[in-house]
Amino acid sequence: MTAGVSAPASYLGDDLVTGEAVAVEMPVASLPARIGAALIDLVVLYVLATGSTVGLAFVIGSSSTAVGTTLTLLFVVFWFVVWPAGWEAITRGRTIGKLAVGLRTVRDDGGPIVTRHAVTRALVGWVELWLTFGMVAIVAALLNRRGKRLGDLAAGTYVIHDRVSLRMAQPVPMPPELAAWARDADVAELPPGLAVALRQFLGRAAGMSPAAREVLGSDLIDRVLPYVSPNPPAGTPREAVLAAVLAERRTRDAGRLRRETALRERVVPADPVA
Repeated sequence: MTAGVSAPASYLGDDLVTGEAVAVEMPVASLPARIGAALIDLVVLYVLATGSTVGLAFVIGSSSTAVGTTLTLLFVVFWFVVWPAGWEAITRGRTIGKLAVGLRTVRDDGGPIVTRHAVTRALVGWVELWLTFGMVAIVAALLNRRGKRLGDLAAGTYVIHDRVSLRMAQPVPMPPELAAWARDADVAELPPGLAVALRQFLGRAAGMSPAAREVLGSDLIDRVLPYVSPNPPAGTPREAVLAAVLAERRTRDAGRLRRETALRERVVPADPVA
């Protein structure tokens, strides 16, 4: 069942599917909201950079040409690359403008970004935002269904509305009479579309007409059984079988994710900004 979202936003056509087979629609940030956040960031940057220019001019005036050129270059790199990348890295995808508007940059899989994502976006942004006055970024966002600019394409990120309310449905419980069978059975991973259809059917079956419930239940059991071996005990109600398969997949997927997380924590160095 799709998680409820209360926010005026455009949504993706292909949802993320959680371990509970719940399709979560990530609310993609609209272009006007992103422009508004960028304008706020620009005003803050202009005020801070203008103030620091006074000190820079004083230092350059009493230094050699080489020192002045180096300081100017460092000044530009700091304010146009380090400053935005630092904000996004420390806040996990937010800048001052995004905080004000309620936006956040996330990875393509919906997870929080890390330093490398922020730096990539800032480096590409130097060209598409500052050197072209944002025109390249606007055109790229208009042509991409997730509103990605070139920096997002390079970093594998996109921007979402952060102030939303996601209501996750309760996971399907395991029928006690099928717990032993499901634990010992070979239950392959279900395609995302089938898993979502299965979750929706089980959540809505009680409110369906008997005829629709019979047709949909028969269709789903025929599509699910090829992923299960051995077959469930003869005479088992098909909705109980569907619930057992979904609950067992959730348990196994949760265990796999825990193992992958533990392995990643052992072999991958921690993000220095975390």
